[in-house]
Amino acid sequence: MSNFSEKINSFVKEIVTDTGTGEVDRAEVEGVGTVPRDIYKSVKSDPLGDLPRYSIHIVIQHMITIITFVILAATGLPLHFSHVFWAPSVISLFGGPDSARIIHRAAACLMVFGGVYHLLTIILGTLAKTRTRKFDIKKTQIPRLKDLHDLMHDIRYFMGREPYRPKMEKFMYKQKLHYLAILWGNFVLITAGSMLLFPETASKILPAPSLFQNLARLMHADEAIMAVIIIVFWHWFNVHLAPGRFPLQWTFITGKITREHQIEEHFMEYLNNLKEIPEEREYMKNLLREKGLSSKGGGQ
Repeated sequence: MSNFSEKINSFVKEIVTDTGTGEVDRAEVEGVGTVPRDIYKSVKSDPLGDLPRYSIHIVIQHMITIITFVILAATGLPLHFSHVFWAPSVISLFGGPDSARIIHRAAACLMVFGGVYHLLTIILGTLAKTRTRKFDIKKTQIPRLKDLHDLMHDIRYFMGREPYRPKMEKFMYKQKLHYLAILWGNFVLITAGSMLLFPETASKILPAPSLFQNLARLMHADEAIMAVIIIVFWHWFNVHLAPGRFPLQWTFITGKITREHQIEEHFMEYLNNLKEIPEEREYMKNLLREKGLSSKGGGQ
């Protein structure tokens, strides 16, 4: 365990467990007091966000992903399904097939740039945190066994068999699944797209050029359709349209998450923020005092 994790554990003096369910329902935090799991129902939240979640680099990369995704879908799918009744009308918006192809390729290059930018951010950021002994795997997108436990716990919660949602870290299991799906999707789209864009080069590297060209064409189109379905019906709903998030969650622009959202879904990350952000520590201590929940741990 890193020094950073040890400091967090010493800061959270005690985690109290409900023996009837086995689930943590409150945490005794040094300098703050006893923080109950359902305190999110009583906090004040700015819709634009209260607490830091993403760096400016991640915000920029997400914006690049949004822009390129929309452009690539709007130009690529009509070209692939050019025989369908709606395709010619959409293609005409981009000045015709030739212009649509150029725009599609330009957006693809920007998407590749965004991917490289993201990888450099993750690698260099991890090296910097490791060097300063601040790296904590629990704050990353790396899947852990805890994610499976959280998933099973969440299922029981939505079935009414648990009083609280699991105490999740900065990234929950759904976000990690989606992140892995994006990594795989980008790999497939970039690989297949490069083979279609540079068929001569691909034929020199791979055997059976005709077979792999047809395979690349299928992979590129099918993965694009899957990406559109997942983004529209899964990602956009969970992030922006679900109850408590509708009509929009501003994190992708501001880089901040609302206090209510973080306490409800990312309780352990909120405890980290109580340690790292004096203003948030003071806010929670005052709120607990107002609710009659202050304790010796809050310095009262």
